[in-house]
Amino acid sequence: MSAHFLSIEALKKVYPSDSGEPNPPVFEDIHFHIDKGEFVCIIGHSGCGKTTILNVLAGLEEATAGDAIMDGREVKGPSLDRGVVFQSHALMPWMSVLGNVAFAVKSKWPEWSKDKITAHCTGYLEMVGLGEAIHRKPAELSGGMKQRVGIARAFAIQPKMLLLDEPFGALDALTRGTIQDELLKIVQATHQTVFMITHDVDEAILLADKILLMSNGPHAKIAEIVEVTMPRDRTRAGIHHDPQYYKIRNHLVDFLVNRSKTYAGAEAETFHDAKNPPVVQPGLDGERPPVVLLPTEKPAPQLKQVINH
Repeated sequence: MSAHFLSIEALKKVYPSDSGEPNPPVFEDIHFHIDKGEFVCIIGHSGCGKTTILNVLAGLEEATAGDAIMDGREVKGPSLDRGVVFQSHALMPWMSVLGNVAFAVKSKWPEWSKDKITAHCTGYLEMVGLGEAIHRKPAELSGGMKQRVGIARAFAIQPKMLLLDEPFGALDALTRGTIQDELLKIVQATHQTVFMITHDVDEAILLADKILLMSNGPHAKIAEIVEVTMPRDRTRAGIHHDPQYYKIRNHLVDFLVNRSKTYAGAEAETFHDAKNPPVVQPGLDGERPPVVLLPTEKPAPQLKQVINH
């Protein structure tokens, strides 16, 4: 039995073809593990199967081959042991904020009294800054507030693992940053185990203990595992002051822009062991390099001084 809280072994996904010709696997030979209390992000280009992997962990989709073992048990079907926050808030519009969270809590603890459920839910809603909005309907909330309800609902069932599918992708930068800070505080307070999909390299560096880098699909694999070696009490406001930040960020950007495509196909087997993806610590390597930007990025205000100097 694995000593790790979550173990993924030889995971593979092939979708059926309408033409009758076999489709190539979206991903194959996926191996990684997560220890209890770890925050893990996965990054890769569209089409590499990140959401499919998350859906397999959530029990919403079956892999074609391979195993997902969580806390000593094979993942089979949905379970309240796993809380999921999707890209869309997925709230029931006819229920209040409190009612949406209470619905999940009642499913987890059907024997609880109404007062106990209300007190429990209210505590988590206050934790995400919605204590004054518990009786509002979703239509009365902003996009950021709706996502906070989804986060509170996921935490309220006290899952063994939290699965986040780009939950802040549709939010404006200011709201996204505020919720990132709140999520970081909650995770640090609860020691929650988290698996998160993101396209935002800065978000991954801020939140994660380690970052899984996926090669391009089809035949996508875990190309590297990046350990974020910065102090765990990092904050969004101060992260760019740490020299490790630029080293880690440049490594991630270089992978996405230049290296992600080199791991696809049979030729990759000659230099890459998918069962044991290399674990790297770019934050501890060398001197601070200049800032590298993705092709679509513009320098953030706090980075301009670094670039100009």
